[in-house]
Parts: sequence; structure tokens; C-alpha cells
Amino acid sequence: MRKSIIFAVLAAALLATPLMAQQRSDIKLQDNVPDRYVVVPGDTLWSIAAKFLKDPWRWPEMWKLNRNEIKNPHWIYPGDVIVLDRSGPQPELKMGETVKLLPRARSEDIGSQPVPSIPPRIIEPFLSRPLVIEPDGLDNAPRIIAAQADRVYLGSGDVAYVSGIKDAKLDSLWQIYRPGKPLIDPESQKTLGYEAVFLGDSKVTKAGDPATIQIFGAEQEIGKGDRLIAAGPLVLNNYAPHAPPVFVQGRIIASRGGMRETGPQNVVTLNRGRNDGLEPGHVLALLRLGRANSETTSDRKWFGAEKIETTKLPDERYGLVFVFRTFDRVSYALVMSASRSVLIGDVVTIP
Repeated sequence: MRKSIIFAVLAAALLATPLMAQQRSDIKLQDNVPDRYVVVPGDTLWSIAAKFLKDPWRWPEMWKLNRNEIKNPHWIYPGDVIVLDRSGPQPELKMGETVKLLPRARSEDIGSQPVPSIPPRIIEPFLSRPLVIEPDGLDNAPRIIAAQADRVYLGSGDVAYVSGIKDAKLDSLWQIYRPGKPLIDPESQKTLGYEAVFLGDSKVTKAGDPATIQIFGAEQEIGKGDRLIAAGPLVLNNYAPHAPPVFVQGRIIASRGGMRETGPQNVVTLNRGRNDGLEPGHVLALLRLGRANSETTSDRKWFGAEKIETTKLPDERYGLVFVFRTFDRVSYALVMSASRSVLIGDVVTIP
């Protein structure tokens, strides 16, 4: 059943009708496009599409996916074969026979896990932790009030006492945070939220008020006053890449590690979020705004008098980002491609 669904969808892939050809006339195949490709573990929807298309984010458009299919594109599995059929007036993508992939690293079915949209190993920490906290968002969170043996700084294996989680279940997991630097909108100068500095994980070893926790996996020193948030399940939204349906334009306001510049396969923070219409799966173009160029020239008409001419240089599009997690006023996106360094302050907009 799965194969028939896949075949039906992919058969509509490349310019299947004159109307579709008109709608997708600007979609281009790669110069060295393969005739067939066998999906392997480690592939992503983006990397597979990039083998066939110069604009890989446009594969839902080519395959005519509806909104529900874009949100749940679990069609392609390791072992599936994608074939480029050139026999007709227009090339088409079709599904070939599934092949058996050997050797198997594990005993379970190697094709049981669908291919993700983008590399999950890079974005998992940004999915399992809050990372952005609204102003005053930690004020009422449980807090560490003391440490065992009156220690000032705590790390993995240490015990602490927490106020505010008297009803917590034994062995329940809690993440430890403290507010980080504010996320300032460069346009409005308003504080959109605060970066949440992740300090470590803990579990409740004794309920009560205060409750007793044991710290594990500490990444930084933990101390009195640090706050706790209940650990939630990891949610990997596997949206297919697609353009926002409305005009969106914003700026990069931070990057992982606080670096001034970054590049492909790194995460950036945007000053646009759910309130602006962004959702996981949206693809945005990276734009470097053209600077004002001043030039001094001589005017012979006025006997050698000099004048300054200012010209705005063109804006330059130089890459793409994939939005994978949204908050009310900010979002996280993965840089998928960039022909130059990605700088804080660069513009993101519809591709």
C-alpha cells in the first residue's frame, strides 16, 4: 500500500502536464542529475532532493503535496529507489523497486524509520530544551535553595534542595537553567525574550518541600537560585521544506555559541516567530543588504569642483535556512547553504 501511494505522488513529480509545466517552468534539474538513486540511512529529504533539483526546497511544489502531506512527509525510507524517467516529453520522478540494504547495523528492519527532513543530530538539542524564555518566564519556576554540605557550586553527582516541586514524582526528570542574554529585535529594539542557558539535568530522589534532586549531565557550574523546568519528550517535526504562504522578512539576531558569523549546518536565531506566520519547515532566503557606496567625482562644468555621489549597491541573496522550531516572537533555523559567511543582522525573507 505504501508503495502505491509513493508511486502516485512521485509520478506527478516533474512537469507532468502543460499547466504544471507553466507553473514550474523555473524549476531546474541538477547539471549531473542521476537516473536513479537508492535511499540510504543518513539521507534527508533535503539531501535527496538536492541530487535532482537545484532548488531542493521546492520538491513539495513539484510533487504537488497538500498541507497535510507537507506536515507529515513520511513516504521515503532507506532502500527505496527514486528513478528519473526521461522517456516522455517531460522528465518524471518515479519509484523503482525497493532494494535490500546490507550490511545491517542493527537487527531491526533498516527501512522502518522514515527519512527526516534535515539532520536530526544537529537540531536535537534545540528540540529537547526550551532555549528561549519569555520575559519573566522563569520567575515562578522551581529554584535551587541550597546544596548538600553547603556547597557553593554543583556538578554531576551532587545533591541539591529545590523549592516549588513538592508534588513532583520520584525519579521525574528536570532540566536546570538560568536566564541568559536578552534577544533584542534590531528593528524595534524590544526584548523578544531571553536565551535560556542550559546547565544540566537532574532527577527527584525525594519528594517534599523542599524536594531533593540529584544532578547528572552538568554542562556548567550550578548554584543556588538556578531554576528548574520539567523535561519534556523530544518532538521532531518532520515538515517537508516549503515557502511561507505569506510575506515574511526578518533578521538573524544570534547564532549558536554567540559567534558573530557562522555557516552551513549551524543554527541561527531569527527575530520572527509564530506570531509572524512562521512554522517548522518554512524555508527562507539569506540576504545581504547592499551597502551605500560613496564616490567623489570632479565636475568640469564647475571648474573642477568635486561632488560626492552615493549609490546603493544591490542586495545579494546568498543562501537558505530551514526553520525547525518556533516560539511566539523568535525562531530557530538551520543554515542549509551559504556562499559566504552568515552574519548577525543579515536578512531572511521568502525564497
